[in-house]
Amino acid sequence: MSRAYLDHASTSPLRPAAAAAIRAALDGPPLGDPGRIHHEGMTARVALEEARERVAAAFGARGREVVLTSGATESIAAASFGARARAADRGDGPGHVVLPAVEHSAVREWAARGPSSVVGVDATGRVDPDALLRAVRPDTALVHVQWGNHEVGTLQPVRQVVEACRERGVLVHVDAAQAAGRVPIDFVDLGADLLSISGHKFGAPAGTGALLVRRGVRVPPLLVGGDQERARRAGTEDVVGAVALAAAAAEAVGGLDEESARCRALTDRIRAWAVGAEGLDVVGAPADGALPHLVCLTFADLEPQPVLLGLDRAGVAVHSGSSCSSESLEPSPVLEAMGVDAHRSLRVSVGWSSADADVDLLLEALPRVLADLRSLRS
Repeated sequence: MSRAYLDHASTSPLRPAAAAAIRAALDGPPLGDPGRIHHEGMTARVALEEARERVAAAFGARGREVVLTSGATESIAAASFGARARAADRGDGPGHVVLPAVEHSAVREWAARGPSSVVGVDATGRVDPDALLRAVRPDTALVHVQWGNHEVGTLQPVRQVVEACRERGVLVHVDAAQAAGRVPIDFVDLGADLLSISGHKFGAPAGTGALLVRRGVRVPPLLVGGDQERARRAGTEDVVGAVALAAAAAEAVGGLDEESARCRALTDRIRAWAVGAEGLDVVGAPADGALPHLVCLTFADLEPQPVLLGLDRAGVAVHSGSSCSSESLEPSPVLEAMGVDAHRSLRVSVGWSSADADVDLLLEALPRVLADLRSLRS
């Protein structure tokens, strides 16, 4: 049976360029600790720094601004911890944090560890930048804002938020986990202080990512015990992972316009079909205000788990809610914040390996699954 993988927002299959980079790194000369001055260490150092420069080029950053991490979860933790530790070191108290209500759980849970203000959003999941800035206080250490939402795809007014925070002298962190490899990112031009990236969202291996730190910004490190990453992240670097991350980023950005247009065409097909389907609604911003690869549907009369299982048996992999709530029966905080049904959603996300045939299979299977479940219920 053919299968359609439509869960790229959770994790995207490994890109061929990343797989080739891994094989080349493993089959090449032995790689030592890049912090050592012997031949094997220097070989690893050269590979690591070349990878860092490629990642920087892909996202409009300078090489020295790239801190290699294990992914967005760690990058968000490092940004959150670092901003509050910076405030404490300056004698500014525990560090107040501002965030929209639709942020990822990694942001929300770190924010809840200290004083924070959560700002509401409209029915599409978009935050009003003025409302976000009104929540800024004299003791605010950090403002979080997503580039694009992980459940409904809504794009946030990132540039407006960044410019206003820079005027107020407040650090701003942009969560670009879903945006990286989907939309153009120019870190230097944007002017954000911190920006997090997750490699496996765009076809690099899981366990790879980066925190971009604007030149001149100094925040205490989350991980200590070594001087790696210019004393910004302790621990021996994953050279093979960095090489694969760089290869995936270069491939994603190199074909960004074409890939984004193809993904948009696929999700537009799903949106158009859902508009006329019984009992289904599309939630989030309209297509022109959303990420190209993701669409969220809600259905008021069915639980999501049977729908997901029915689609899986039909050969279609999709998800309900965020990528970090696979086994949770709790309502989606994102959808709750938007004022829509937070219990019954279906997130469909395409990517570099998706094709028209995958959407064909979804649009063939989903009406049948919904009809069968409604028949059983009645």
